[in-house]
Amino acid sequence: MSLRYALLSLLTARSMTGYDIAKSFHVSVGHVWHAPDSQIYPELKRMVADGLLATEQVAWGATTTKTEYRVTDEGRAALSAWMTEPIDYVAERDPVHLRAAYFEWGTPDDARRVLTEHVRHYRARREIWQHQLDTIRDRSHPILASRLASDTRHDPEAIVAFKAFTYEGFVMRADQEIDWAERGLRLLDDLA
Repeated sequence: MSLRYALLSLLTARSMTGYDIAKSFHVSVGHVWHAPDSQIYPELKRMVADGLLATEQVAWGATTTKTEYRVTDEGRAALSAWMTEPIDYVAERDPVHLRAAYFEWGTPDDARRVLTEHVRHYRARREIWQHQLDTIRDRSHPILASRLASDTRHDPEAIVAFKAFTYEGFVMRADQEIDWAERGLRLLDDLA
């Protein structure tokens, strides 16, 4: 159900068409909650049916229209209520750490490949997360800029601080995973 709240969060910045929602989702809240477009569009329709979003047809070109979504008062209330609910932590499913616990069943080269790919993966993620953090801190991220321009309910400094806090956690996670995998590579060398 968190996709619903991720979409509500995104749409509190500004009204958007479905296409703009999907595009914006993947460069903002999608870093926190992954969802493919095939899940986003049906959830938008359910949210309209549930009264959390309203739609309006807006001009697109000379003769056509697009559907634009905006958060309703009920949607804002639902987002606020969701913030008070306890978090339902999911059980861990980590294929890399599971495999690492049983590296003895493979070859050292297999283990090196897994750990090297893990480092590569988290370096790429870190770069993305650091870019997000930088654009949050300098307030150049387009979704953040829209939110800051339209949100009169919340302290702009808090809006920026909470977004930065989130991405700082992602950067720290990436650093930790890179360090762990590099220690594993050194362990393989020590055991050779």
